[in-house]
Amino acid sequence: MTLDLLGRGIAARITAVDWAVLAPEEGKRLRALGLDEGAEVEVVHRGVFAGRDPLAVQVGTMTVALRRVHAAAMTVEAL
Repeated sequence: MTLDLLGRGIAARITAVDWAVLAPEEGKRLRALGLDEGAEVEVVHRGVFAGRDPLAVQVGTMTVALRRVHAAAMTVEAL
């Protein structure tokens, strides 16, 4: 399952990231925010309009806003 499909409030671990679908600068930013393989995440909010962008994702003590296209590049497993 990918992060964009993860239900709100469900804790998960990122098991893989398809870095090839992201621009290099986007990948660098996501890694700097801690969104890489092994990170524990939880979707805490979804946008309400159009494509339901952005997603608010809890990573440790930080909440990060992500576009769905970035979340779709991350494979997760529920904890």
